[in-house]
Amino acid sequence: MPNLVMEYSNSVDERVNVQGLLEDLHQVALQSGLFDVGSVKSRAIRVHNWLIGDESDSVDFIHISFELLAGRTDEQKRDLSRQLMAELQQQASHVRSLTVNMRDMDTECFQKVVN
Repeated sequence: MPNLVMEYSNSVDERVNVQGLLEDLHQVALQSGLFDVGSVKSRAIRVHNWLIGDESDSVDFIHISFELLAGRTDEQKRDLSRQLMAELQQQASHVRSLTVNMRDMDTECFQKVVN
């Protein structure tokens, strides 16, 4: 059930192969061994309006939000976070702000319907 959401400033499109990066990040999640392969979902969202500090929108960014159902150890989540960041740095080191955030989802409250 994990969801990888890559948000990025529109200026990143000019310098990074966004689809290729998304596919490689998706592979990192698949190869982690932490999830059922068919449950991993990844998507990229281009952001047109953003502010960072007092530099407004002059700072480009890529931010990964990775949501997963509770149950993984802190060490497993930290390792996955590091692997995702390593992939970001390899392909987008020239982007000024690169961040990754892992979020546990409440298993009791999560709902899913598959048709």
